[in-house]
Amino acid sequence: QVQLVESGGGLVQPGGSLRLSCAASGNILSIKHMDWYRQAPGKERELVAQLTSNGNTNYPDSVKGRFTISRDNAKNTVILQMNMLKPEDTAVYYCNAEIRSSDSFFYRDYWGQGTQVTVSS
Repeated sequence: QVQLVESGGGLVQPGGSLRLSCAASGNILSIKHMDWYRQAPGKERELVAQLTSNGNTNYPDSVKGRFTISRDNAKNTVILQMNMLKPEDTAVYYCNAEIRSSDSFFYRDYWGQGTQVTVSS
């Protein structure tokens, strides 16, 4: 059974930093990509950082220059470093990954349970 578990959320003042971590575990054969999304109250879930299988990164303009995604392949972990946080970054942050488990021929989409990030003074 494949699982994604996020950690690192919390309360931070505007201008502060947080580091989110997402670890994939279980009978993993291969991971195609690992990304971060967020969902604020009353809003749709949006992509905030994408790390493709060939190492390219993509960010929306709202976080570009402030957020950095990285991956530790040996640990099946993806990190989101968030700097210069703003109140509008407040949301539940979700890890997403496309994973092929050892008992499947296909890649499947997996989601973590989410971690709350609150930016407030």
